Amino acid sequence: MGKYEKWKILQIIEEEDVKFIRLQFVDLFGTIKNIAVTAGQMEKALAGKCMIEGQRVHGMRELGYGSLFLQPDIDTFSILPWRPQQGKVARFLCDLTDREGRRIQESPRQILRNVLLKAEEEGYDFDIDPECEFFLFETDEEGNPTTYTREKANYLDVAPLDQGENVRRDMILTLEEMGFEIQSSHHEDAPAQHEVDFRQAKGIRAADQIVTFRTTVRTIAQRHGLHATFMPKPRTDLPGSSMAIHITGFQDGKNIFADEQAENGLSQEAYSFIAGLLAHMNGMAAIANPIINSYKRLKSGFHAPTELFWSLTDREAPIRVTKGSEGQIRIEWLLPDGAANPYMLIAFAVAAGLSGISEKMVPLKAGEKAGALPGTLKEALQAFGQDTFLQKICGNRYADVYIREKSKEWDLYTKEVTDWELREYLHRF
Repeated sequence: MGKYEKWKILQIIEEEDVKFIRLQFVDLFGTIKNIAVTAGQMEKALAGKCMIEGQRVHGMRELGYGSLFLQPDIDTFSILPWRPQQGKVARFLCDLTDREGRRIQESPRQILRNVLLKAEEEGYDFDIDPECEFFLFETDEEGNPTTYTREKANYLDVAPLDQGENVRRDMILTLEEMGFEIQSSHHEDAPAQHEVDFRQAKGIRAADQIVTFRTTVRTIAQRHGLHATFMPKPRTDLPGSSMAIHITGFQDGKNIFADEQAENGLSQEAYSFIAGLLAHMNGMAAIANPIINSYKRLKSGFHAPTELFWSLTDREAPIRVTKGSEGQIRIEWLLPDGAANPYMLIAFAVAAGLSGISEKMVPLKAGEKAGALPGTLKEALQAFGQDTFLQKICGNRYADVYIREKSKEWDLYTKEVTDWELREYLHRF
């Protein structure tokens, strides 16, 4: 049974004096969108009858969709703590459907759902534990974001060096009000760089949490007169921000990656899962590192992955095997950054890993390198276009639109002035 039932939602809305409800969804590229409805429209909204113009949504327009409908996932209901306490505002995350109520197959949330259903049919489920890094920069006199900070703090520093400590505290308290279980937070390597870690979740809930986390962090930062950005590399002189994903696989409640009797304590499934990830890593980079700026982070000298291999210890490996706080073996994917679409990210990681298991793939030995990772968005898109497995996972229509639209972004960048990245990305991510 889910967290809520429809009658309970309606009761909460009335008792809590909720006046507006935001119906949120992500487009093909992971950008969050929404419409707002009044409490009086809640019956209609819960029935999936609220319509949007598909031709106005990036990606859906290119796929030829006209009218789209928003079907709220009632388990994502949350009252937004930063909105007024009289006449409160709540939100749902929604699936995109057609007029007959059928889910749009090219929707990232649906692509992830399809992957997880297939995994479930094979007896597997996965915990996803993200590490979300971001910068807190100052804004100018007009409130526009900059890349300026007065801060000088480094890894795990405390106040007064860590000038974002109070902002992080407010972020955490807000996230906890929204149902997050926060494990820890700290200052990261670079001045003004921070990380907040929340408890792992399964499947779609994990991606929903990442989307909610980003929105919350940026909103609370704004209330403090700062701008929070998940842009991978906002400054050339500082380390970039990643969004490492820890993956733990289970079958019948047992960690499938652990085998105490085997070399390194890793099961055959763990080695095959790693091999599957490595086999499709170059194509997955187009999703894990989806903007031109992503590849400014992926350079040597800043502890970022540049070559294709796996490791037990090396943080410059795109894949690393770790032990969680409860002793569980986890596979850590270090390539992704904060611009990535979390639904597609998890879908591709799970699907690629399971393909390795089903095909009994064997990776190179730990530390052995199999070449360079894509060095630009263009190279990553080319690899994605050549990976028929990944295209099957997301559907050829999704892949074609994604590659075409991202290629336009590359072409525009190569023709524009050098401040294009900051102008385009600092606001968006």
